[in-house]
Amino acid sequence: MIEVAPQLILVSGPARSGKSEVAEGIATATGKAVIYIATAQGDPTDLEWQARIIQHQQRRPDSWQTIETPLDLSTILHTAAPQNCLLIDSLGTWVANYLEQEETLWQETLNNLRESLTLTRADIILVSEEVGWGVIPPYPLGRKFRDRLGNVTRIVGAIANPVYLVTNGYVVNLSQLGIPISQFLAQPSSPQA
Repeated sequence: MIEVAPQLILVSGPARSGKSEVAEGIATATGKAVIYIATAQGDPTDLEWQARIIQHQQRRPDSWQTIETPLDLSTILHTAAPQNCLLIDSLGTWVANYLEQEETLWQETLNNLRESLTLTRADIILVSEEVGWGVIPPYPLGRKFRDRLGNVTRIVGAIANPVYLVTNGYVVNLSQLGIPISQFLAQPSSPQA
């Protein structure tokens, strides 16, 4: 039997861009048993946040299994089976859950995630928010979140294929249109216009 390498797909975009819906469509198209990994933590005192969570829940097919894990993605990735497709929504809330973690421990957490993504036997679809295109947050925790999430998506984007950007009602396949930074920097020189 020929063994097919698992897919690692990154879907990113700004708020309310449709990135989760695109990721859900990709997951359905795999034909595999989908396990939805919810990284958000519910807060019954935040009605608007609860409404967002409910909206995501109502879109999911009943056949999908849901695992709520605000922190330990690595263990789930290590134990995933080849017949599964894990849809992780989202990296932004996962990063937010670790904002209080000291930098050395955060780097260890990030290395564990990277290693788990490369070793998993299941298809993985990750959803991530684009946060670095606006103004620099005026407070330290906001800058820390923006920088950490930007770093996470850069690391995941370097090992994922394809990488999709969802914005303004469109899906752009960055893997087809772009050049990875490592390849771009390795070029002797770019042609002059």
